[in-house]
Order: sequence, then C-alpha cells, then structure tokens
Amino acid sequence: MNRQNFKSRSLATTGVVQEVPPGEEDHPDARRVYSPLWEALKRFIADRRALVSTLVLLLMLLIAVFGPFIYQHVGISIQSDLAGRIGPERYHVYYHEELSRQDQLPSSVYWLGTDSVGRDILARLMQGLLISFTVAIMVEVVDVGLGLCVGLLAGYYGGWIDQLLARFTDIMFAFPSLLFALLLVGVFGPRANDLFEAVPLFGDPGNSRLLIVSLALAFTAWPLMARYVRGQTLQIKERQFIEAARTVGTPDWRIIIRHIIPNLFSLVFIASTLNIAGTIIGEAGLSLLGVGVQDPGSSLGLMIADALEVTESHPWEIFVPTCVLTIIVLSISFIGDGLRDAFDPHH
Repeated sequence: MNRQNFKSRSLATTGVVQEVPPGEEDHPDARRVYSPLWEALKRFIADRRALVSTLVLLLMLLIAVFGPFIYQHVGISIQSDLAGRIGPERYHVYYHEELSRQDQLPSSVYWLGTDSVGRDILARLMQGLLISFTVAIMVEVVDVGLGLCVGLLAGYYGGWIDQLLARFTDIMFAFPSLLFALLLVGVFGPRANDLFEAVPLFGDPGNSRLLIVSLALAFTAWPLMARYVRGQTLQIKERQFIEAARTVGTPDWRIIIRHIIPNLFSLVFIASTLNIAGTIIGEAGLSLLGVGVQDPGSSLGLMIADALEVTESHPWEIFVPTCVLTIIVLSISFIGDGLRDAFDPHH
C-alpha cells in the first residue's frame, strides 16, 4: 500500500509515530505502540546494504565456528608423504603439511588449493576467521567495559574526577597500538607458550602471542570510546528527566543504570561495531609483521605474509585471504553505517 494512503498518529507519551491505514483506526493492531528500538530495527532491516552485510558476516562466523568440524569429515583418503593413507580428518587440518602437494589449485581434495608447504588453504582460512572474530570480541569487551566506565564517571560527576580520568585517557592515547603490542610481545612473548598453553585456542601451536596482541589492541582502543561516552553523558545529564530523577531523591547509581546507560546504547553499539573493523585489520597487520600468530598457526595476516613470496607465480594464495579480509572490513563498515542511520535518521 502506498505510504500516501496512510495517516500518521503521534503518540505523545512515547514520541513514536505509528502508521494506521484509513478506515482501520479501531483495529487492535492500530493501537499497537512500537518502541524506539523497534523503529530503529525496522529502519536497519530496510537498509539492504547493511542487511546483506550482516548476513555475510553471520555466514562467515558460522563457517569459522562449525566449518572445520564439517570440513574434516568430507573427502576421500589420500596417500600422505609420511603417514600412508590418511583421511580428511588429517589433511583438512590447518597445520597439516603435504610437501608433495605444494601450491595446488582448488580441487575436490583441497577445495581452495594448498599453500607453499602443502597446507589446506580453506582449513587455514577458517582458522584465520576464527582468530579474527575471537580477537575482535575480546578487544570489544575491554573497549566497551573500560570506555563505558571511564566515560560515565568523567561525564556524570565532572570536577576533579573528570580531570583525573581525562589525563589518564590522554596518557593512554599516547601509546600507538603497534608499538604497545611490540612492547608487550618483547616482554612477555618468550614466556607466552608456558603462560597460555592450557588456554583453549590460545594454547594451540602458534597462537601463544595472540592473547598478548589482543590485550595490546584493547588497551589502546578504549580511550576513544571513553571520549564518546563522556561527551554524550555530559549532554544527557542536563536533560529534564535526569533533573526530575534527582529531585525525587534517586541515587546516582540508579540514574546511571536506568537512565543514562540506556540512552548511550546506540552510541556504544555503533562505535564498537566500527572499531571491530580496525581491530581485525590491526591483528592482521601485526601477524603480517610477525608479532602476532606464528607458524604453524593461522590468521588472515599470516596467510597474506606467507603468500607474499609466491605472489607472481601463485597469485591465488594471496588473493583468497586478502579478498576475505576486504569483505569482512567492508561488511562491518556497512553495518556501522546502517546502525548509525537506524538510530539517528536525522544525523
């Protein structure tokens, strides 16, 4: 039905505009009240670019989590160089090498071919996706947690608390993520295998430095989130509903939890979504420089680094991880744009 055939009903109590077809004002659905969050969700779904990007990202996440288990049960037995006849549960593992099958193109055995030492590119790609998503989630947990706490305290209370936290945030801004990661790896890297050998995923061969890199990226990312939260909190705390809550004696902690944090939801969600792209690029760049995931581990950056030596003779090996990394970054960027448009349609 054409939108011109609808008339809008303004709900003064919620500020939400509800569309009602002519002649159906008394229908039960006509009196349904939609929350601002639901309205934002509808705007996000209407953005086809953001919706497709979300589906692509979810598909990659599912492939990273469940793909290795399925892939290791699909395929025929092959003659291994050293182990005799082996099945896909062996040669579809990301660190398994078959030196007689180096630099192969995609086939029924190796769906995306093999790299320069005969490892399955698809298996290494799925492991690399898992690494990228794991690092992104870890970094965002620290980013949102610290950024929200520091920004809320500085913006809500002001005064000496604001000054102290602002100076601390400025100090953290002075640490570039790359140099901070190099510093941490230089100090803790030699003992990383012993420290994290019992930690799932991080204790796998080549992944021992991953937790150190994640911490480095996290502790250099949160100051920007803190500044966003502080600026928004300064605006929110001056609104009338905050003054009304203070007038009736509502404690500060209840005002922060029930009134300020919900109004920060869209800002934090959008900022963290956009920061995920930078985190994934940062992890890939550190692995590319040799301070992140080490062989025989796998990450997108390490796959690109390994393929640089055979770019001219076997461009396929560098094209696959580069293309996947590009798709991830673009998808996250489009999702961030869609969230911004959905939560702030008049920006």
